[in-house]
Amino acid sequence: MKDKKRHEHWMSKAISIGKEALEMGEFPVGCILVSRDEVVGVGKRENSNGKFQNELDHAEIVALRDWVKRGKPGKDVVCYTTLEPCLMCIGALVISGIKEIVFSYEDIMGGAANIFLKRDSQKGLAELYETANIEIIKGVLRKNALSLFKKFFKSPSNEYLKDTLLARYTLSQD
Repeated sequence: MKDKKRHEHWMSKAISIGKEALEMGEFPVGCILVSRDEVVGVGKRENSNGKFQNELDHAEIVALRDWVKRGKPGKDVVCYTTLEPCLMCIGALVISGIKEIVFSYEDIMGGAANIFLKRDSQKGLAELYETANIEIIKGVLRKNALSLFKKFFKSPSNEYLKDTLLARYTLSQD
């Protein structure tokens, strides 16, 4: 499978997981970890709403936990996620040895991919981040993911990230 088709194939799976999260009233982030065309970890955003609301159960962290429970199978694991990972998630992915991160929709409020995309200008980063050799691919099936985030932010029952820069930006996108 060529890279573009491969990335679109796996991103469509992550978007399906994001749809599941949305149907459960959660922020629609879906994530899968793939090794040589085999899913080795799956996660969706948890606890973005409700009694146990927190900022720890991001889809990437849930997928990494799943990968660890499976015994960390595979080599050259690629992370596919519907939203640009935040600093916590990107740090966890890097420390876990993930070398390629593919995301659909940019998080202009909390996304951390620019740490790697602008490597030349980032002199204050720790050696781990400077030598990680992470490949970041952005915008894969962006419109598909955007539609999920628009649905989420348009929902009157949503309180998570309501009236934030990300919500306003998302609702202004075509």
